[in-house]
Amino acid sequence: MDIFLRTVLSFPTVLFSFLLCLAIVYWLIVSLGFVEVDLLDVEADSVLEGSGQTEGLAGLLSKLRLSGVPVTLVLMLLSFFAWFICYFAELWVLSPLPLGVLRYPLGLIVALVALMLAVPISAAICRPLRPLFHKLEATTRKSVLGQTAVVRSGRVTPQHGEATLEDGGAGLILRVRADEARGFKRGDRVVLLEYLEAEHAYRVITEDEFRGL
Repeated sequence: MDIFLRTVLSFPTVLFSFLLCLAIVYWLIVSLGFVEVDLLDVEADSVLEGSGQTEGLAGLLSKLRLSGVPVTLVLMLLSFFAWFICYFAELWVLSPLPLGVLRYPLGLIVALVALMLAVPISAAICRPLRPLFHKLEATTRKSVLGQTAVVRSGRVTPQHGEATLEDGGAGLILRVRADEARGFKRGDRVVLLEYLEAEHAYRVITEDEFRGL
């Protein structure tokens, strides 16, 4: 255990240890409904739609063949595999050597190499998953309108909100949008009325409104 802790807290492994800790905290926050599961996907999509070109995060992921799956998944894969490579590089190569002040420049090179090696590994994992996400998104858009979902976020606004839709399995987590004055909160039942293409979200109303009451 001491060797493990010493290795994960040594430079450069500690860089990716920190990123993995951030990922864990992020998913804990997501599980509480404070942020959306695919928050970063919106930012990547906005780059493409706003400029008409593959620039920024979306363009980089496309060039690296890491597009077509949630950005959060890509970042987690890159962090994990880079951490894995750095861990064993530190354990088997860097740690036994008397590097002194050379540890930091050499460690930085190892971190960059580890990240570069993590890209094709992550891309290989993303490749078979890409059609699954596309199929799920296409199916979801067509089949959920008019169905009732339950709000899972603390509130629903024109910019933020999530709801869970029971699909007979694990359930679907969907972005939802509504006027904040409606006061939708966690646990409220809402009806998915319209798909908002630009936001990849659904406009929702109350069940009574949907029934014309």
